[in-house]
This record gives sequence, C-alpha cells and structure tokens, in this order.
Amino acid sequence: MSGATRNAHVGWLPYIVAATFFMEYLDSTVIATALPQMARSFGVGPNSLSLGMTAYMLALAIFIPASGWVADRCGSRTVFVSAISVFVVASVLCGLSQTVPEFVAARLLQGIGGAMMVPVGRLIVVRSTEKSRMMQAISTITWPAIAAPVVGPPIGGFITTYASWRWIFLLNVPFGLAAIAVALAMVPNLRDTARKPLDGVGLVLSAIALTALLYGADLASQPATNPWVGGAVVLGGLAVGVVAFFHAKHHPSPLIDVSTLKVPTFSVTVVTGSLTRIGIGAVPYLMPLLFQLGFGLSAFRSGLLLLASAVGNLGMKALTTPILKRYGFRMVSIVDVTIAGIFTIACGLLTPNVPLALVLIVVFVYGVARSMQFSTLATLAYADIAQPQMSAASTLWSAAAQMTIGLGIAFGAVSLRVAAHLNGEMTGHVFTLDDFRLAFLFAGVLTLVSVIGYLGLARDAGQSVGGGSRGGSRGGENAAKG
Repeated sequence: MSGATRNAHVGWLPYIVAATFFMEYLDSTVIATALPQMARSFGVGPNSLSLGMTAYMLALAIFIPASGWVADRCGSRTVFVSAISVFVVASVLCGLSQTVPEFVAARLLQGIGGAMMVPVGRLIVVRSTEKSRMMQAISTITWPAIAAPVVGPPIGGFITTYASWRWIFLLNVPFGLAAIAVALAMVPNLRDTARKPLDGVGLVLSAIALTALLYGADLASQPATNPWVGGAVVLGGLAVGVVAFFHAKHHPSPLIDVSTLKVPTFSVTVVTGSLTRIGIGAVPYLMPLLFQLGFGLSAFRSGLLLLASAVGNLGMKALTTPILKRYGFRMVSIVDVTIAGIFTIACGLLTPNVPLALVLIVVFVYGVARSMQFSTLATLAYADIAQPQMSAASTLWSAAAQMTIGLGIAFGAVSLRVAAHLNGEMTGHVFTLDDFRLAFLFAGVLTLVSVIGYLGLARDAGQSVGGGSRGGSRGGENAAKG
C-alpha cells in the first residue's frame, strides 16, 4: 500500500469508528422509549424488562477491561470486526426475541460486542493518528456519544409509534454489515509484539468492582428497594476497586495499567472528568421525565424538544477544534463546565408557563456545553500518552467513560428519589416540578464542583495536540516548578 493510500485510509478511520459508535450508543438510548411496547409484546410489566438494560451494562463492566489485552493479542482489526459481527448477530436475536429470558440473553451478548467494539475502535484511532491531527480525530469519534442520548428518545418514539420496537434492533443489520466491509478494507490490524499474559485476578477484581458500582447505583434509584442496600453495594464496589487498584499497581503486566494516571492530563480526564460526566449525564435522563411528567407532554413531543440539545451538540462539532486551539484546554474546561453546571440548574427552573423560545434556548446551551466538554475530555486524555501506553490508556478511559454513562443515569434517578423524599413524597412514584428542580440542582452542583479539578491543569495542557498555545511556555514552566 502506498503512503498516499495509507494516509487516505487513516483519514477515514475516525468516521468508520464513529459510525459504529453511533450504532452502539443509539441502541443503548432508544430502548428506554420502547419499553412499554416491548412489555406489552412480552406480556409483562415494563419493570420486568429493566434486567435487559442491566444485563447490557453488566457485560460492559466485565468485558471492557479485557478489550485492550485482546486487541494487543489478536490484532485490533480482527477484534473490531469480530465485535461488530457479535453486535449485529445479537441485534437480530434481540429483534426476534419472544420472551424476556431470550431478550436478556441477547442483550448480554450485545453488551459483549459493544464492550469490545467501542474501546478497540478508539484504540485504533489514537494509535493510527498523528498528534497534530488527534484533536479533529477525537472530535469525530466523540460526537456519537454526545448526540445519541438526545436524538435517541425521538427516534425511539418514532419507531415504536409508527412501526415496531423490533426495528430498533433490526436496523443495525445493514449498518453493521456495511461497517464490517469498510473496516476489513481500511482498518489496520495493529497489535502489540510483546505478548503479555492475561491478568486473571485483575479481570475478576475489576469486573466485581464495576458490576457492584453499576448494580448498586441502579438499586439505590429504584423506588421499591431500600436505598441503603444500594449504597452498601456501591461502597462494596468501591472497596473492591481499591483492592484492584493496588493489585494493578504492583502487577508486572496488569489488565488495567493505572500508571497512566501519573500523566496529569490523563488523570484529570479520568478522575475529574468522571464527576463532570456523571453530573452532565444525569440531564438526558431527567429532561424527558420533566417534559412528560412535569409539563404533561407526550413522549414524542418531549423528544422533539430534546432535539434543541442535539442541535447544540452537533453544532459545536465544527467549532470545538478552533476554540481549543485559541483558548487552550484549561480555560475551555473551566469556563465550559461552569456554563454546563449553571444551565443544568436552569433546566430545573423551567415550567410549563415558560415561553417555548426560552425553553429551547436553555436546552440548546446545555447541549453546546455538553458537546464541548465531552470533546475536550476525550481529546485531552491522549495528549501526553506515549505510544506504548495507548492500549492501557484506551482501556482505562473506555471503562471510565462507559461506567459514568450508567452512573449519570443512576445519579439522576437517585437525585429525583431524594428530592421527592425531601419534598414529602415518601413512595417516590409521583414527581412534581419541585422534585425536578432539586434533582437538576444536585446534578448542576456536582458539575460545578468538578471545576476544582480543572483549575490544577497547566496553562499549556494539551499543547502537543494543538491546544493551549496561548501562554504555553509560561504555563509549562509553572507546571515544571510545581
């Protein structure tokens, strides 16, 4: 393959990976609006299908940590194409399911495919892209995670209203087959020449820790369960996580290499960024409920209002790179997270009497801030990571990013439950505008608290990928002195 042809293929890689990401993220979000119709189809209550969503997240928790090791051992293209194939087959099985156990089993298989597809796809991009083009490449593969949670509800509502919930899954087939064909032709089969042994203890510890965190947070958000039980499971997950951290720190070939956290820019995106993603990520859960339960709108009309956020998300894509190059990662993170926190709180102040234009403006600005921050974090994560650490960094970043999606939803649900309790509603089944006001306040405050972490960034943070050029040398000197 000539150099020109190879460069052309590399240029297309972010778009190929982004397409598969969008398929996976969209599938994760549209299912929520389809639950009532699915429940009627299976002859059960909607709550009986929550296990299908939980099974998917549990598969992610178990298999994401192993994705980097599998890619290094078998080759990134081999794993990426295999993961897409598993995801497509599982999608067909989901669409053809006739009982709840069949659906749960199919979702578990789908989660295995997604657990390998997303982190390995990100690894392919960061390994194949030069630092000078990293910002644009990461921006491209980040937009599906940004857009899917807000375009998913209206798409899911449209499909379930005018067709059948089964098409949510069956539509993945043509897109998945196209992605497989293009990936086989263009994606390089990168692998690590050093064949590291599998860290079995690390795999078990990380699986237990991540599963407990997700399951405990989900338990705490359910009105029918004791929240203290969920909290205890979360604490147990954190305790196992600490054990997993020290195991990885002293293991010669850890499954999750925590030494990457010594890189300041990467550490901020994982630790501080997780708080930001949880706070911001609670909004896509809370906002549809606000419009439906608080405003009395239908699911489809609620989804249409959320398109204002999608417009803000997608509209920022073209501006992300110029803004980061002009103002740098530190300044953008501080300002943008502040805006995101303020407008998250503002979402809770909306009422049915607020003019539609103002509602759309608030939702739009939230979408802009959400898009900017997610792209900023995803790009900064790899700015100072050396090539040999790319696989380890991608695994840890993917685990953090995927888990905080679930934790963001759980935080929104828990916040709403706590708000209802504080406002005197003991059952947690009926929510008022006052409940939503408090829930959005909790999410906004958590987002604003995360600003503290970005204050510690050097002024030239991310300069290697084109950001932070203003005052860069002085910031670098200050960082060195610190």
